[in-house]
Amino acid sequence: MSARALSFGATAEAYERFRPGYPQELFDVVMTYAGRPVRTALEIGAGTGKATRLFAAHGVTVTATEPDAAMLAELNKTVPPNVTTVRAAFEDLRPGETYGLVYAAAALHWTRPEGRWPRAAALLEPEGVLASFGGQVQPTDPAVAESVRRARAPFLESDEIPSPDGTAPDEEMQWPGTELRQSPLFLDIQQALVKRRLTMSAPDYVGYLSTVSAYLQLPQSRRQQAYDAITRVLPERVEITADIIVHLARRRSE
Repeated sequence: MSARALSFGATAEAYERFRPGYPQELFDVVMTYAGRPVRTALEIGAGTGKATRLFAAHGVTVTATEPDAAMLAELNKTVPPNVTTVRAAFEDLRPGETYGLVYAAAALHWTRPEGRWPRAAALLEPEGVLASFGGQVQPTDPAVAESVRRARAPFLESDEIPSPDGTAPDEEMQWPGTELRQSPLFLDIQQALVKRRLTMSAPDYVGYLSTVSAYLQLPQSRRQQAYDAITRVLPERVEITADIIVHLARRRSE
């Protein structure tokens, strides 16, 4: 994993406080695709447990893996009894136990591309489901979004993470669906959208930005200057678009 991927631990408490959780509709999308009961799941890069709690609340026995000790400590504060936490990067996991579901919440792009799909397939039962989901959190009002962009520009050209395989944002199928379509290990590749609208206070929106890796890579003084500049252009309440793009695939039967 890159240093950028492991930068979140320094802000684990803020991550738990300011990052949106995941809605019931996301669980429904994954389970509808599975088409059968899912009893066990492995989570890649669980962070502070935003998605862990969603699946565990519906009776799924989750093994939540996370390489960052601070994030794992935050996760362990809230995990229910049907969650086992493991400090490990995806690349450290070894084939052995298999699961009905392997999923990653805003984390799969941090894994190394070499061997990514064979490793994921090896962790799945035959016809088990691979799910990856995440998305941008940004102001809904174009004028507010542009004001934020201009305030950010002296510090960061963009705070988004580019597609790992270079897929353009306007392409119908986004990564990782683009790569999964090419893998002989998976079939029935689907992409779904869970629409989500939120309202945040201006401080909470800046708090969210404090958990975004692009800002965490800035020197502390520059980072604070960026937050201050953005705070000055925000309304008191910020309407947020936080749509979740879901990618689903099924492991081929052997």
